[in-house]
Parts: sequence; C-alpha cells; structure tokens
Amino acid sequence: MERRPTPGGEQAQADALPGPAYTATAVVDEQGTVTGWSEGARRLLGYPPEEAVGHSAARLLAEDAGEQAWRDAAALPRWSGTVALRHRDGHRLEQHLLAHRRIPHGPVAEWLVVSAVAGEPLPPADQALGEWVFRQSPCILAVFDTDLRLTRANAGMERALQLTEDQMRGLRLSDLAPHPVSDQAEAKMRLALDSGETQHLEAYLRPTGVSAEHGWSTSLAPLKDPGGRVRAVCLAAHHAQQEHLARQRMLLLHDAGTRIGTTEDVQRTAQELADVAIPRLADFAAVDLLDAPGHDGQPPALGAGPLTLHRTAVRSAPGDSPLPPFTAGQTSRYPALSPVAQCLAQGHGAVYEVSDAAIARWAALDPQAAWIRESGTHSLMVVPMRAAGTTLGVALFSRHQHPEPFEADDLWLAEELTARAAVSIHNARRHSREHTTTMTLQRSLLPHTLPDQGALDIATRYLPAGSQAGVGGDWFDVIPLSGTRVALVVGDVVGHGIRASATMGRVRTAVRTLADVDLPPDELLTHLDDLVIHLSAEEAGAESAAESAGGIGTTCLYAVYDPVSRRCTLARAGHPPPAVVTPDGAVHFLDVPAGPPLGLGGLPFETFETELPEGSLIALYTDGLLEARDHDIDEALDKMFQALARPAKTLDTVCDRILTSMLTHRPDDDIALLIARTRALHTDRVATWNLPSDPAIVAQARQHATTQLTTWHLDDAAFITELIVSELVTNAIRYGHPPIQLRLIHENTTLTCEVFDSSSTAPHMRRARTTDEGGRGLLLIGQLAQRWGTRHAPTGKTVWAEQFLTTN
Repeated sequence: MERRPTPGGEQAQADALPGPAYTATAVVDEQGTVTGWSEGARRLLGYPPEEAVGHSAARLLAEDAGEQAWRDAAALPRWSGTVALRHRDGHRLEQHLLAHRRIPHGPVAEWLVVSAVAGEPLPPADQALGEWVFRQSPCILAVFDTDLRLTRANAGMERALQLTEDQMRGLRLSDLAPHPVSDQAEAKMRLALDSGETQHLEAYLRPTGVSAEHGWSTSLAPLKDPGGRVRAVCLAAHHAQQEHLARQRMLLLHDAGTRIGTTEDVQRTAQELADVAIPRLADFAAVDLLDAPGHDGQPPALGAGPLTLHRTAVRSAPGDSPLPPFTAGQTSRYPALSPVAQCLAQGHGAVYEVSDAAIARWAALDPQAAWIRESGTHSLMVVPMRAAGTTLGVALFSRHQHPEPFEADDLWLAEELTARAAVSIHNARRHSREHTTTMTLQRSLLPHTLPDQGALDIATRYLPAGSQAGVGGDWFDVIPLSGTRVALVVGDVVGHGIRASATMGRVRTAVRTLADVDLPPDELLTHLDDLVIHLSAEEAGAESAAESAGGIGTTCLYAVYDPVSRRCTLARAGHPPPAVVTPDGAVHFLDVPAGPPLGLGGLPFETFETELPEGSLIALYTDGLLEARDHDIDEALDKMFQALARPAKTLDTVCDRILTSMLTHRPDDDIALLIARTRALHTDRVATWNLPSDPAIVAQARQHATTQLTTWHLDDAAFITELIVSELVTNAIRYGHPPIQLRLIHENTTLTCEVFDSSSTAPHMRRARTTDEGGRGLLLIGQLAQRWGTRHAPTGKTVWAEQFLTTN
C-alpha cells in the first residue's frame, strides 16, 4: 500500500532544516483570539493562517502555566518571558516571547506578539569587531588612564586635533589642547574616576585648544574591569547641532511669550516682534500692517493690484544701521507679483534665496527691492500676519550676517512668533473698536444735558475705567417729578464692556419709567429688583437664570428731594450711602438702610427720610471713586470728606476737587459722581386750602385760585387754571373721600395745581360719547396742561397738573 504524506509534512520537514534566523509574529485581541498570523509564525508552530486566525490563542500554549502568564500580562503595557508552546504536530517548544499592548484603532486594544527564531549559529564576536567600532565611530573617542594620560584615540580624535594616535599617546588633554576648558575637562575626568559616574561637558576639541562651543556634547565615562574597578576614563564627543538649534528655537519661543503682546498698543507689539527676532533669528526684521478694520469690523480687501501697507516696526542687528527703504511710519507698496503680495494672497509664509527667480522678478518690478542685494542679504523670509481668519499684515526677516540660510524650522519659528504678535494686534484692535463702541453707547445712554428744574443745583462727572477691562455700567440720572420734586439716581451694573453698557441702558430706562409712576423709593427698587430678575432670566434661559450675570448684582441709589418740605427720601440697593454737607460745613453719611443688590429677590428695601437745610450739598457716587489702588477705603473716605467740606463757588469746582484729591491715575473702575445743592421753595410760592366735600365749594376753589394768581401776577393763566381747578376738585368731591386739599405751586416758569383726597382710586381718562353729560374732565385737563398725573401716598392720592408759563 502506498503511504500518503501527512498534510504539511513536507513543509514541516523543510521548516525544520537549519537556515537564516527569522521572526515569528502574531496579533491577539483582548478576548484571546488570534487576528494576525505571519509566515514566521507558521514556520515556528506549523499552523497555516487559516487554522490560526479566528481561533483561541490558548490552544497554542502547551500547559496551564502559559495561560496564567497570558492572564498576568493582560494588565501590562509590555510583557517578556519564556513560554511553552504546542506545535501543530503536538511536540512542545520552549520559546521566548515579547508582547506589546497597542490600540491601533478606536478604544479596542490588541497584543502584538513577536519571537526571534534562531537559524544557523552566528560566528562568535571577535576582538577585531570591537576595534572597528572604536576606530570608525563618527564620534570623537579617546581613552585616558588613571593619570589622565591618553592611551587610545580614534580617527575622530585624530581629525579634531590634527595629530595621530602615536603623537598623542602619553600626553594629557591640557598638553594636547591648552585651554581653560581643558582644565575643566580634566577635573571632570578625575571626578569620573573617583566617583565611578559619567560626567558631562559642552566642549569641542580643536588644534588651538578645547572650546566651549555650543552644539557639542562631551561625555566622560569611567571604564571598569569585570571586578568593577575603574581602570580608565573614556572621552566621547558628538555634535548635537540640530538638538542645539531646536533647543535655542524653543527658548526663543518661550521668551516671546513674555516679550510680545505686553500692552494693547499695536505699534509697540509690532516692535516687540521685531526686537525678539533680532539677532537670534534674523539680522533684519520689518513689520508692515494693513489698515485697521473699519467700524464694521471688516478688514480691507486684498485686491489683485499693488498692495499698500504701513511700516509699523523695524529692527536691525547690533552695529547695523536701518536699511534705507525701511523707516517706521512710512507707506510700503508692493507689486502684485512680489513675494510679499503672493504670500499674503496664499496665506502662508515662504523662504527665498537671493538667487530665486521670485526675488529677481520683484527687484525688476520694484526699485525699492534693491535693498536686498545692496545689504548683502542672502536669505529672506516672508510671513503673513493672520489672526481669527483676518490678514493683518506681513513680517519680513532677512539674513546677511548669519552665514546659514533660513530653513524650514526657521520658517516655523517665524510663523509662531508672528502668530503671537498677530493675535495680540488683533485683540488690541478689537478691544479698541469695542471700547469706542461701548463709549459711544455709554454716552448715548447717559444724560447729555441736565433737565430744567428749580429744586437743586447739580453738577456731574463720569470717568470711564482706564484698565483693560473696558467701560463699565455706571450711570446717573436726574428726573423731574410732580410737585417740583426731583429724583436723583446713581447706579452701577456689574461687569464691563458692551454688555454692561446695554444692561445699564435697560435698567436706567426702567428707573425712569417707574419714576414717572411716582413710586416711593423703596417700592421703586422692589419693582426694579423684579425687573432685573426677569431680564436676567430672559438672557440666560429658564434653567440657568439663577447663574446669569445679566444685571444681577446691580447697585442703585434712588433719592427724591421735595423743595417745598425740604425733605429728602432715599433707598439704596447695595450702593454706597450718600454724603451730605450741611451749610455750616459738617460732613456726614446719611444712614440709609443698606438693601441687597438688585436681582437677588426676596429681601425688602427700606426708605430713609431726612430734612435738608437749604444750601446743603448731597454727594452721590459709584464705588469706583473709593477703590483707588494706592489707598484703602478709609483713606479714600477721609479725602472725599475733606474735599466736600472745603467751600467752593461752584459745584463743578467741588466735583473737580474730589476727583483730583482722590485719583492719582486713571481709575480701575468707572466713576459716576453727582453733586447737588438743595434749594427751598418758600411759603410765598405755595398756597394751600383745605376744602369740604361739598359740590358748592367748587366755585370758592376757583376763586381761591384766581386770587392767588393775581398775587403772583399770573393773571394770564387764570382762565386755564380755573378750568383745571374746577375739574380736579369736582372729581375729588364726586369720586374721592374727604379730607380734600387744593395746592398751587409757582416755581419759575411752572405752575402746578394739586388736589388731594383720601381715596386710593386713581382717575382714568376715557372717551365720552356724544350723549354723555360728563366724562370729559380729564380729557380737557390733558389738552390744557403740559403734564398731569396721579401720585399715591400711604393714605390717599394727589392728582396734579402742570402748566408752563410764558414770560413777558
């Protein structure tokens, strides 16, 4: 019977024959399944790929100990050891394996298992091989005995000192290369011999001596016999120029982080870029910038024609004078085909040699490019300045002293430096635009002129912050109220910039609206508190309303002064208290209860009322006035009190004196300051009558009014006043409750008629039908008076109407 060969038997016999060494590799996933199988693995274990891939790797192990080793290795990044493997034909192999854990794609890990399989025995290493290594090494190698005398030197050492090994043998390094660094090297050799540890030195061997030249790394290593005794010291030096240059570039880049962009001044930042680059990167640098973006924030377009830029910074290497065409402040025009225009159009930098066709073409088109050859420039870099997708300008770097031309790593470094400067310049320009916009918005929201009123003399000042934070949300306002009263408002919105100014505008508008309703100060702040919470919720969304900064934390002081009673009623929401100066010069704070800042909700505000003698000063301000960096708040308050106590002819003088005494520099926060001097409306300008609740009294009320107008020489206003008095008193008798009081107030060009009754029901204007006998009174008052309204008190209400008097 014919014996048939077993499958793969011939191949197995061939694999068993001795041959060259090979490597067996396999890939195993974390579940222990073989996913990769090399030809070397087939030769080692006999399994073809179709019998190994997709099967468990455990069947390749000859015993359970191998499986335990596999489980132990699963938690390690690498494992190495000897494992018993099972060949396809069943025999056992002891094989050393090296396994690497890796993650080639996604989160799933796998193991790469490798094993070196020996073939024909390698010839034993002989002494000649070691000699070849020593003699032909590209490094400088030399061996010195314990007396520091040279015993061996390789070809590198011979080339460095231009001496043969025989000529150097027996001499010390200080004999071969006299130099102070040689003495330092010998000291380190002695330290290596004594300590048994390798020493390091930056030094280069040359015929004239050892020099501390950068880029050469020298090691001095002790040589030990098998017993561990130090027998000699080996000097090994290699040139690490690329590592040295890379280190120098990184140091320059690190320095640039602290030297570029130290201010928000565009010209200074451009100059800082040029200063950093010279002389460590280039021998000459210039920075040319495009026009700043307009108010719309759009940069100037880069057209296809010649390019116009403004030279902003220039720097030459020490000892060089600036090149003739490069003067800071002048205008630079580059042809469309020049390297500058091309790099800006393409958006990336480039390195040019003076022999490049692009440089020759530029010189032919632009006479100003003659500086390249005249200065001896041999290498040039052009780097666009870009930030946030916007092209700002270009930076030029050239070399004429450095013998080495620019290379790719130099271009990378120049782009990194330029990018840092570009970001700073872009931010500075953006901040300047935002500051201008914010200032414009702030000024548009603050009062341009103070309203005409006779209750107070007023002077104001507003100083925006001088810090990088930008303009804040401080504001002040003067609001005339009914009955010749005046409301004074000072507030401070948290934050700076456009957002704070916009929030300030919304809060100021709300204050004016609530003031028109004639609410008491504590009620006004309560409504304002609710409004700020509502606005913050709108800006941030319902889920994060509590964390919104849109108006939350705003402080406000609201004061109402009545010149008739000379009483001032105040309430504050987290704002500093006002200061008052009495006519005798005494200065004190008003003890206004400190309510919480606006937007917190749930806490009450309290009203404080006091009488101010005529001629008193009241000072309202924001906290920026007290937060100067060169003194504490107590010192600031003392200075403010001293400035307020000094007599002054005008309130403007008082404002200027306060700011001058308290500020030594631009404030870090906005400052709003309002100084008011109280006036009094004396009894000869006010007439009051208590009226019974009887319709028959209306005629007598008209008579009282006309008689008083005659006394004030206001007979021209008698007709309209009689109509207003008649309607207001009639309404109070018909719809209100006693007591009823009529009051006339004459203040300069304004005549006010007020009727009080104890009912809280406010009158409403309505359109009367043609068949109605009444209902036209308030409509008539609205036509005859310039303003009219209702003012509520804790008990009752006052309906008032104002007329503007014409002066003859």
